[in-house]
Amino acid sequence: MSRQRLFGTDGVRGVANIELTARLAMQLGAAAGHWAAKGVPHGRDGKPCVIIGRDTRLSGDMLEAAIAAGLASMGVDVINVDVVPTPAVAQIVLAKGAAAGIVISASHNPFEDNGIKLFGPNGKKLPDSVEDEIEEIMGRLAEIDPPTGGGIGRIHETREPVQCYLERVERTAGGREAAPLRGLSLVMDCANGAAYEVAPRLFRELGADVRVIHAEPDGVNINVECGSTRPAEMARMVVDSGASAGLAFDGDADRVMLADERGAIVDGDRMMAILAMDLHARGALPGAVVVSTIMSNVGLEQALAADGIRLHRTDVGDRYVAEAMDRLGAAVGGEQSGHILLPELTPTGDGLVTALHVLRVMRATGRTLSELASVVTSCPQLLKSVRVRSKVGWREDEAIRGAIARGQERLGSAEWLSVRASGTEPLIRVMAQGTDEAMVHSVVNDICGIIEARLGAE
Repeated sequence: MSRQRLFGTDGVRGVANIELTARLAMQLGAAAGHWAAKGVPHGRDGKPCVIIGRDTRLSGDMLEAAIAAGLASMGVDVINVDVVPTPAVAQIVLAKGAAAGIVISASHNPFEDNGIKLFGPNGKKLPDSVEDEIEEIMGRLAEIDPPTGGGIGRIHETREPVQCYLERVERTAGGREAAPLRGLSLVMDCANGAAYEVAPRLFRELGADVRVIHAEPDGVNINVECGSTRPAEMARMVVDSGASAGLAFDGDADRVMLADERGAIVDGDRMMAILAMDLHARGALPGAVVVSTIMSNVGLEQALAADGIRLHRTDVGDRYVAEAMDRLGAAVGGEQSGHILLPELTPTGDGLVTALHVLRVMRATGRTLSELASVVTSCPQLLKSVRVRSKVGWREDEAIRGAIARGQERLGSAEWLSVRASGTEPLIRVMAQGTDEAMVHSVVNDICGIIEARLGAE
């Protein structure tokens, strides 16, 4: 029986101190340090350097210390920048010429969870092959002779590189002197997470009047009834205060959800449309293509097509989006959840950069956010889950395959139907969308019925 892979789609995740222990974090740090010590950029003293940042979870201190110790034990110098957005670590890796970056965060998950995510020297997530190599090193740490004496790495704690990150973000919109957000009033929900200090400062320095909520982290209140997955309070305050727009980040600030001046949520689909159409109008959208997942609404596809832009769809997950964007040379991609990729501006998803550039389009065009977002009209979309006794072999079941094929034919596009197994629960999820609501519901219910009959839990 094969062993379960340690790395998931977004690093190593688990309940802190149960699945994700300090011991595991130290071993992972040591393995990553051994990998970083061979064939990757080294610092001035001949040692590789790794950047570590985290969000505001209580367990972050424990895991941060353990990872740093593991890295130093393998002769790696550590720069610990404390609480910062995930994309800040990616940018600091580039600015410092570091061998790698490590972020301790579980994003929008509850505070009991935590995660460890690794970035390469290019500021991007490590490919599966490198993660597998690091995992293999973890299995043979006892065979590796660690450095001694002057070969042991140092751990430096400094916030100095964070300002470098903010300046890089500012430059993507013309810099502080250009005041690209002057005249805008914003409500900002920081999710009691990683953006609580840097995001208000950035947007104020760029000219916006900012009212901040949920920016008082205490280690346990991250994402609690706030942030990008709970933007209702932010949206309500936009209307009550007469603000231009609202922003809600998730726990590590690599994604954002917006609200227009009327309190309507502006999701990732609409943000991608706004950004892509602005670039296309300026002749700056390579290939006239946007990359998103099969979960993006048909309305985005139709809006882009009307503007002469093609939507390329991938499987669910920002990694698949990023791979397709690299292959196609695309400048805009992302997910409906508000995780947007703009590789010409930042090496990884950055909620601050995304929000900044949508707001920049608002101010440059003189149009309200509701006007800009109205280009996308949402079409019917339905997601249902079926609890099953086993997820093994469902793809090969002839009855299920036949139901999926019939559903694709009825909807008129294979890309408008997604059937996939949950990665963490005994569920198979069925999502369909299209222009006919009754058809969408009928397709989903038919497929769910077949799955229930063939594999349903007793």
